[in-house]
Amino acid sequence: MNTSARTVLTIAVAPALLLTACGDSGSRAPQDKAGGSSTTTAAKGQPDVNGDGKVVIGVMSPGDTHDNGYYQSFVDDANGIAKTNGWEVRTLDKINPADAVNQARNLCRQRVDLIAVAASELKDSLTAAPEPQCKGVNWYVNGGGGVQQTEYFTQSQDTVNQSLYAAGYAAGLLLEKSGGAKAGYITGPELDFAKQAAKAFKAGMQAVVPKAELVTTYTGDFDDSAKAKEAFEAQKAQGIKVVYPYLGGATDAVTQQANAAGVPALTPGTDRCADTTTKYAVSVVFSPGAYFAAALEDFQKGTLKMGTARVWKMGVDPVPTVKICAAEGDQQARMDQVMKDMGTGKLDVDAAVDGAR
Repeated sequence: MNTSARTVLTIAVAPALLLTACGDSGSRAPQDKAGGSSTTTAAKGQPDVNGDGKVVIGVMSPGDTHDNGYYQSFVDDANGIAKTNGWEVRTLDKINPADAVNQARNLCRQRVDLIAVAASELKDSLTAAPEPQCKGVNWYVNGGGGVQQTEYFTQSQDTVNQSLYAAGYAAGLLLEKSGGAKAGYITGPELDFAKQAAKAFKAGMQAVVPKAELVTTYTGDFDDSAKAKEAFEAQKAQGIKVVYPYLGGATDAVTQQANAAGVPALTPGTDRCADTTTKYAVSVVFSPGAYFAAALEDFQKGTLKMGTARVWKMGVDPVPTVKICAAEGDQQARMDQVMKDMGTGKLDVDAAVDGAR
């Protein structure tokens, strides 16, 4: 690619209460059933798809892109790749999902080359893809569990059951070490994907500590720190010994309280093991930035194909994965084996989650 040309790429970021994928995400957006078109037509003229000699990287996010988590991971990876290639980045965050389609139309009118939607919370923006003003625009979606596939976009998918079962297994290892039998799960709205995540998390935890209990709180908002901290205090009073803030912008607020209380916490999507300010016991990694970086590498080469989906699998691909930050004894080895068993199919995680009490 000629890096002397300015490149414009448009990114739409949504919460990770992925986290999906890995989700679910760090949080991930709602999961939808994959399907539809299986077109494999390579887009022409990538990365300068519209042939105007420039490419602009725009970021659309319903959350704060400085959250040290899921939202920021998407932006950071885009910024890094843009800098390497001499591309420009534009960031729009805290966007209402109800306005996603209008924002997408406006971006198309600006003659962007690629609109990337970082989670399926903003999937309605895809309805603009066939419209005249969006002709020739490429689309990327970090789809978590998947959005209805069409010929207009490519997507990355992961499996919330895999990521959250593994997260729960790690929480179980921490409970086993401490002798505890109760964990907390704090998230935002009581959406289907958030409830499924809680179910998978509990199943993984009980694979290690069969009688463990999960205290679940839905605050109604992924980013409201005051509500999230209130939820943690209530759960702490109930005796939780580990907490999973499956949140967006409120993640660190909960974890800092947990640090003060001596309660280990897990990340929802990114690797924070090296963070010395807000300390995490476990990094549950399903960040959208990792998936998107792979797509951008193809985009830069001119090989990113619309109408296709890439499914990222735990135990097969580098991400999603789970890392115990200060593992003791055989903790990480046991964690690695569970992920490997998912990858080989020895562990049918969907059956394990469905059969959990």
